[in-house]
Amino acid sequence: METYVVALDQGTTSSRAILFNRTGAIVARTQYPFRQIYPQPGWVEHDPMEIWATEKRALAEAVDTAHIDPKQIAALGITNQRETTILWERATGKPVCNAIVWQCRRTAAICDGLKVEGLDEAVTEKTGLLIDAYFSGTKIKWILDNVPGVRQRAERGELCAGTVDSWLIWNLTGGKVHVTDASNASRTMLFNIHTLQWDADLCKALDIPMSLLPEPRSNSEVYGSVAAGIPGLEDLAGIPICGSAGDQPAALFGQGCFTPGQAKNTYGTGCFTLMNVGEQAVRSQSGLVTSVGWVLDKKTTYALEGSVFNAGSTIQWLRDELGLIESAPDCDRLAESVPSSSGVYIVPAFTGLGAPYWDMYARGTIVGLTRGSTKAHIARAVLDSIAFQVTDLVRAMNADASCPITTLRVDGGASVSDILMQTQADLLRLPVDRPAQVETTAFGAAALAGLAAGVWSGLPELEGLRRSQHVFQPQRGEADCAADYRQWLRAVERARTWIENDV
Repeated sequence: METYVVALDQGTTSSRAILFNRTGAIVARTQYPFRQIYPQPGWVEHDPMEIWATEKRALAEAVDTAHIDPKQIAALGITNQRETTILWERATGKPVCNAIVWQCRRTAAICDGLKVEGLDEAVTEKTGLLIDAYFSGTKIKWILDNVPGVRQRAERGELCAGTVDSWLIWNLTGGKVHVTDASNASRTMLFNIHTLQWDADLCKALDIPMSLLPEPRSNSEVYGSVAAGIPGLEDLAGIPICGSAGDQPAALFGQGCFTPGQAKNTYGTGCFTLMNVGEQAVRSQSGLVTSVGWVLDKKTTYALEGSVFNAGSTIQWLRDELGLIESAPDCDRLAESVPSSSGVYIVPAFTGLGAPYWDMYARGTIVGLTRGSTKAHIARAVLDSIAFQVTDLVRAMNADASCPITTLRVDGGASVSDILMQTQADLLRLPVDRPAQVETTAFGAAALAGLAAGVWSGLPELEGLRRSQHVFQPQRGEADCAADYRQWLRAVERARTWIENDV
């Protein structure tokens, strides 16, 4: 009887469920979007109940669409938007407020205060991170400090806090299990990546009761099973939940980057470049962060990571806010209609700049406009901006790592764009390898779960499942690419000279 593994891929804009067979092929896939909530400029929220409802619906329909016996599902894995933070009641499972999304910048002032207190070195040494509103710790603190009654309830032990992985596992197990995996924990600014435990001193500095926090676990082990009686999931009761990883380390795992020096970039809402650096954490000197990639068989694999906050979201901005395109593929068609951006550069710092700049106050900028600039040039500049930002990350990564990246493996929604991938190869002067199976994030979660359930024997078998669909080689002249990159850096400086409220 055929065996399957299902992955829940809970992303920033949609909830998905994907069913894989033992060859890594997709058997069924279901996706449901959910609302993006913007209460104030720079603030981003999600409704946790909507996340759970859409993910539950996606799971049920994926299994139904596959026309299989649910008993053939050997394991369930979870991958999720990282850093997004939820607090909920232990007794009822009801959230105390909306989730604060990883993109949200409302805690920038809290971060500034932590820097004034001199916590920078302790945070970087223990967590591998920098103090930034991106990470979960200050989001928990904001909720405790600003939602009436929540701090008192937290101190009485009535509440749970967690990232989206914890929220889904809690709900799937009927409120029995409050855990997180090491990769998600390492993005909170509260987790010691060397001891793999919550850090009491950092929790104290942020005034966060440790009783709120989930139990840290490895990325491939049985956490619990789908509870009986969950409406819509009755037939799935008993399936073991045994794999979990944040979306970016899951993609690194799903891309088969099991050897130190291998790297991938995911082109999603943001861009995320990760490099496997092995069993010793590497401290960045170039504006990157160090995270746990995965803990597997009691061995920890670390990753250097650079994060771009706005990539695919910039294409969405063209569509939804500017109305210049009707669908994402229209951006490619427009961009391909012109040979270049004709000197137009867009820095999509809508929610500040991530690595390697870490500027919470930078703002989106368009420079180089002339009377002859058209929407095609703007579309081309949008795609260029994504490639430029990834180039920033890879250059920083090569400066930090003991061995340079020789090939960049790519995935995510925007990786289907040939023009973007070719631009990326030209700027990096490296091959850009797009796999036949682009659902690497979901497959990474499925693979971690499948290892725990015995579906796959080990990393060599998983590595053998990966196939390249197309490898983009550099084509454009190196000097021209270098000149464009210098202009990009000038545009970034313009975005960083924004001073909030100085008008």
